[in-house]
Amino acid sequence: MYFSSRPTHFIFHFAIIIYCYSLVACVLESFNSKIFLSAKFASNGPDGLRTAHNILLNDTNLDDDYLIQFLHNRILNLNFHQHQYGGGGSARSSSKNINASYFPSLLSKKINAAMELLEEVQSPRALPKHDLGELRDRVQSMFYHAYNGYMRYAYPRDELRPLSCTGADTWGAYSLTLVDALDSLVLLGNYSEFQRAADLLLRQLDPLANVNVSVFETNIRIVGGLLSAHLLSNRAGYANGDGWPCSGPLLAMAERFARRLLPAFATATGMPYGTVNLLHGVPPGETPVACTACVGTLLVEFGALSRLTGDPAFESAAMRAVRALHSLRSPLGLVGNHVDVQRGRWTALDAGIGSAVDSYFEYLVKAGVLLQRPELVSMFNGYKDAYNKHVRMDDWYFWVHMDKGHLTSPVFQSLDAFWPGVLSLVGDTDQALRTLHNYHQVWKAHGSLPEFYSVPKSQPVPGREAYPLRPELIESIYYLHRATGDPAVLQMGVDVLYSIETMARTDCGFATVSNVLHHSLEDRMESFFLAETVKYLYLLFTPDHFLHTASRTGGYSVQTPRGACRVWSGAHVFNTEAHPIDAACLDCCHSPRPAEASQIDLVVVLGLGLEAQDEDWLAAAADRLGGNRDDDSGPINEQSFDASDDKNSTMSPSSDSAAANRFELLTCPTPPFHQRLTVHGQVLPDN
Repeated sequence: MYFSSRPTHFIFHFAIIIYCYSLVACVLESFNSKIFLSAKFASNGPDGLRTAHNILLNDTNLDDDYLIQFLHNRILNLNFHQHQYGGGGSARSSSKNINASYFPSLLSKKINAAMELLEEVQSPRALPKHDLGELRDRVQSMFYHAYNGYMRYAYPRDELRPLSCTGADTWGAYSLTLVDALDSLVLLGNYSEFQRAADLLLRQLDPLANVNVSVFETNIRIVGGLLSAHLLSNRAGYANGDGWPCSGPLLAMAERFARRLLPAFATATGMPYGTVNLLHGVPPGETPVACTACVGTLLVEFGALSRLTGDPAFESAAMRAVRALHSLRSPLGLVGNHVDVQRGRWTALDAGIGSAVDSYFEYLVKAGVLLQRPELVSMFNGYKDAYNKHVRMDDWYFWVHMDKGHLTSPVFQSLDAFWPGVLSLVGDTDQALRTLHNYHQVWKAHGSLPEFYSVPKSQPVPGREAYPLRPELIESIYYLHRATGDPAVLQMGVDVLYSIETMARTDCGFATVSNVLHHSLEDRMESFFLAETVKYLYLLFTPDHFLHTASRTGGYSVQTPRGACRVWSGAHVFNTEAHPIDAACLDCCHSPRPAEASQIDLVVVLGLGLEAQDEDWLAAAADRLGGNRDDDSGPINEQSFDASDDKNSTMSPSSDSAAANRFELLTCPTPPFHQRLTVHGQVLPDN
């Protein structure tokens, strides 16, 4: 702006600037006061909603974008729980005939749309009654349409191309869709097909192939899929021989694959490389940069392997990696999304809960429960507090700088949708429901979740409009419905089912939605569709499934090398590929330090505040055993622990007397960690 050199002109111009600034401030203050008053009234139920609505409608100067943003993000979130559980008239009735003289026609339509969203969650009585049996049958039909299409047109390739009805190899040519779908066959009750598919895979899979594979993907899909199939195989009548669940052909195959991944952990920090050659180890020139999730998403599978086989090398390696990763968190308590595993330095400083990070947080909770390590749940609770403070904004979780905390990307990623489910596992269902509601509104707007969604612009990020049939939203819906029984959450699952049926079905399977704006399709069906998406839908609509009733029936008893053992008694977790792992089975074989574990249980029960930085029971044995076994040496042999070693003096899996002399410290046995932490489908905070 040009200012005259004369003082009077300067003062005049300066006064104009001050006046304009004051005017803008007054307008903003008026607007904010109306928003505040509206929010205050809106929290008082249906009558308050009408009052809040009238406050907004009586000011024709309000910007329509702000108005709609308020209606959608404020009133709706404030009243989400109230209108799920409370009665009252329809919120829509307060604005049925909006006076067009107040607003332009387009704005009236926007207000109507916003109020329709309010009506959607106002009262459970407005929700339709669903026939769960009919919904379950539809999901089962969806599974077999995709499964049969894969077996007919794509097997033994990794994935089905559902538009061209052909197959493609994507993750190492391991018939990955069949591996991922194996435990789903048991959960759907098709035991004969499970037996046939398991035999096919055991004849075909080669863990010594000269192929580069992702450590992360191989672990969660192949190792996790085989482990889960092994633990479910007894129910399906599979020929495991004597000693199940501590031995069996599927367990042996899972161990052989996992052992080929161990060379990736040979780094200065103990955090693994992202890629390994199954035959030769880490490829020459392999980058030391790995994603956070790639480093921290191994403990469920590797811990289960150690507990089932008695070989501590797996759990030791994965636990060391998690501790190394946790030690790198910033002063704000945040972690980046890529790290140099040799130098222990972050190479990508954006902190969020989505891509490249997600399952690290998930496994802190699930491995903590599965392996009875409260230390891990404590780690998660620390992250939860830090991310709620620095990353959460209006019940969304964005991306911020891990050191400074400033916003770097106000984007919702479809992978973020796992977060409400994990929150429900630690008992934070209130925050979980609010965040799930935000995510479901994106689904309602587009019939699916785009990979990236700009929250400020309320639209998918250009170039990231695809929906590859990801399971994260339905996963959280499943967890939260199990935790709350809320019919509004069940309705979200129905929305997901109907959308996928309508948009993605092809003649031989279900296809990736390449663009959620116009619902075009891409010729790919990823293996997680059968492993996760369909599985969570099926379990959502099957409340009497044996996974859900096991805690009431008490599971069933089997004979193991340590004597009689009850398995599938209700304490199970899903790995990040939705492969269920039974905690009771792990205790049947080779549990760590039974006497010390009982002492830890006692201290926690008495509330003495034990800090769970326990010495790793695996450390000494891992130094002796890690990498020394021949992969092709034949059947898995139990590992003996030296009784003269102080760390292992309380544990001797190969000794019958050790199992016979096991006792609890109290007359009434204290429940193990995972049973105390798991209550009605929720995992409670460790305090």
